[in-house]
Amino acid sequence: MSQLHTVNKSPLDRNALESAIQHATKGNAVLMIEDGVYGAMQGTQKSAIVSDAIGDISFYVMGPDLKARGIDEARIIDGIKVVDYSGFVELVAKHDATQSWL
Repeated sequence: MSQLHTVNKSPLDRNALESAIQHATKGNAVLMIEDGVYGAMQGTQKSAIVSDAIGDISFYVMGPDLKARGIDEARIIDGIKVVDYSGFVELVAKHDATQSWL
């Protein structure tokens, strides 16, 4: 069963991103939304955790949320795909279940 994990809290404030990665299994996806998009940035204390998980887990980040926070897509970790709202809907439809991490 494939699962989409959504993370909307900053990994600098909460451990939701780490929990999502720990619970995600091969073939699952993690989508960072709202303040969760900070987890997609290169050069942070959480970057290695995300980079190490890419491959077994697919990672996505909401482009409009990046833009709202003034984050340039060039600062995103290699291997993370930027999606828009339509892409978010496609991810939900593609996976059997969605788990929100708060």
